[in-house]
Amino acid sequence: MNAITKKRLKAYLIDAAISTALTAGVEYFMRKKVKNEVVHVLIMPTVVMWTLEYAQLKQRSQTIGYKKMGLALESEDRSELTSGRIIKRMAYRDTLSTLEYLKNRKAFESQDGAVLPHDRISGTVVKEIS
Repeated sequence: MNAITKKRLKAYLIDAAISTALTAGVEYFMRKKVKNEVVHVLIMPTVVMWTLEYAQLKQRSQTIGYKKMGLALESEDRSELTSGRIIKRMAYRDTLSTLEYLKNRKAFESQDGAVLPHDRISGTVVKEIS
């Protein structure tokens, strides 16, 4: 596993911890209004995580985890990150990217961990910053 990949994993875990804490707070208030467990187990955590990640990446090209690890997300062509790219990246990462890892682990990361399958699909790259 490359150094950037390790940093990306740590950043994702930081972001997931923040999202989990926020989800617990939202769920506390929503539990009485929404009785369906599927909403609380599957939909609510995904919506909270994606909303947090989208807002942070759209504003600063970094999530809190990325900032702590010294990483930033950029477009391959160095243009501004578009909403479509961010959403495409999140959706692919949380669905089909896992299948790609299981299918071909050795080719999963490229450019020393700066590009994973969800980055390739969305046209993004993760850079180390100082």
